[in-house]
Amino acid sequence: MTDLFQLFAVAAVVMGISQTIAKERIFAPLRERLGGKETWFGYLVSCPYCVSHYVAFVLVPITGTYPIRVVVGGWLGSVLSWFLSSIFVAVIAAFFRVLFWFVDESQGLVRRRQRTEEEEIATKRVIRKQVEQQLPPEERTGPTPPVPH
Repeated sequence: MTDLFQLFAVAAVVMGISQTIAKERIFAPLRERLGGKETWFGYLVSCPYCVSHYVAFVLVPITGTYPIRVVVGGWLGSVLSWFLSSIFVAVIAAFFRVLFWFVDESQGLVRRRQRTEEEEIATKRVIRKQVEQQLPPEERTGPTPPVPH
């Protein structure tokens, strides 16, 4: 159970770090200096999936998260285990990124809906003021109270 938790935890960290490097403002100067998405190097730091591989290559040996073990021994087996485990962690991080994208999109939809409702209310207020200004002064009495039933 601990191994599974560590695998998902490391993948979540890989997803978070790669998203930050590839999309957040703090790393915008680095992406711009490397040419943005128009150049090969710039694209490699502008793509969250691409960056997640580099981050996984570093974090897998640091955390000792090796979900894939190979039967080949020696240094070749160690390199293959590191490489394949890093790829696996990056793939899990990609699935996390998709899940978080859906969360972000749903939050964005709620914010857009709230903004639309606020704009509709503001528009109704403006129209009401314009109509009230066009009425003769004796008809401007303000809102009428509701009639009791």
